[in-house]
Amino acid sequence: MNVQFDQELEDRLVRYVRIDTQSDESSPTSPSTEIQYDLLRLLQDELQEIGAQDVTLTGYGAVITTIPATVATETPTIALLAHVDTAPAFHASGVKPMVHRNYDGGDIHFPDAPGLVLSPKESPYLAGKAGEDIVTAGGTTLLGADDKAGIAIVMAAARHLLQNPGIPHGPIRICFTPDEEIGRGVHADLPGDLNVDFAYTLDGAEKGEIVYETFSADKATVQVKGVSIHPGQAKDKLVNALHLAAKIVDTMPQVTLTPETTDGRQGFIHLYQMRGTAAEAELNFILRDFEPDLLEAQGKLIQQVCATIQATEPRAQITCTITSQYRNMRYWLENDMRPVELAREACRQLGIEHFSVPIRGGTDGSRLTEKGVPTPNLFTGMQNIHGPLEWVSIQDMAAATRMCIKLAELWGAEG
Repeated sequence: MNVQFDQELEDRLVRYVRIDTQSDESSPTSPSTEIQYDLLRLLQDELQEIGAQDVTLTGYGAVITTIPATVATETPTIALLAHVDTAPAFHASGVKPMVHRNYDGGDIHFPDAPGLVLSPKESPYLAGKAGEDIVTAGGTTLLGADDKAGIAIVMAAARHLLQNPGIPHGPIRICFTPDEEIGRGVHADLPGDLNVDFAYTLDGAEKGEIVYETFSADKATVQVKGVSIHPGQAKDKLVNALHLAAKIVDTMPQVTLTPETTDGRQGFIHLYQMRGTAAEAELNFILRDFEPDLLEAQGKLIQQVCATIQATEPRAQITCTITSQYRNMRYWLENDMRPVELAREACRQLGIEHFSVPIRGGTDGSRLTEKGVPTPNLFTGMQNIHGPLEWVSIQDMAAATRMCIKLAELWGAEG
């Protein structure tokens, strides 16, 4: 497949990342932020322009459309998905995409952050990208390649398939979801609205990566209610909720269970948000592990710590609520590895060296798989996500686009 997608992918990525689409965990709506509609509606228009069928923007903020089959035989229906939102963890307003053409293999500097350096010494994957076109932001925002690189890839593949009906394939659904970064990308109605046999998320990293094992995830919300009184009259009366919250954090086993001290198959407990006053405080943790019993043990550990601190101050009220977020897709995919095997075959036919490693995170595919739609995650090339050093190679994106098209052909032959 000698089709060149580089310029189209660059144009799409640069256009999409300029649109602020951060999600907001504190919002009860779906999408969680109105700004996500700015990109969702643009994608709706672009899909209509390239000739996709039945382009729909759902009430929960997903864009879903169809690429009709070009083969007469009955084949499995597959979906390609990417998410429009960017992570709330770092600034995403006013993104200034920069294209470093024919990357020279050295340090990359940022005009808006003179002290910031993207170095191949610190990013070994970057060291192998000399001669490719690297896209970064300006230094004060994230880039948003997570997952606007995935969106660009899916859109380029969709356009190519629609404009080349001679490519044999079955029915393909295209879907762009909101709120993946806050764990709410898969609305309860999405599996039924998609109505597919298998799916793929384009939300992975290094070229050739095919993910079928992710973290399982829970959230822990700890609420601390103290006793409030004027500090000048507080003797033997004040119960400071912030002090108790600090004791909870200090009691947690930080040396062995935090993200910065774990890797590989080790799980972690991550305190990502803490707010409040002397009267009331709230701590938000994410819990991650690959195995269900170990994830459950993490929840029990936080609850035990809260109970211990509660016992030291009975006048306070400390509650810990554990909420399920998503589960390791391996639990279901290992029972039917067809979507993984076909992705590997697509890579082999394109000369892409594929690999699979457990990823220390999750995707919409985790939730879809749990809900009955087997959905591995495929590479896009994105690196250093959720921060100002985020970057992606246009050539990696082009390889992912070709893989999507080849996958369409391979599934078309499954009939």
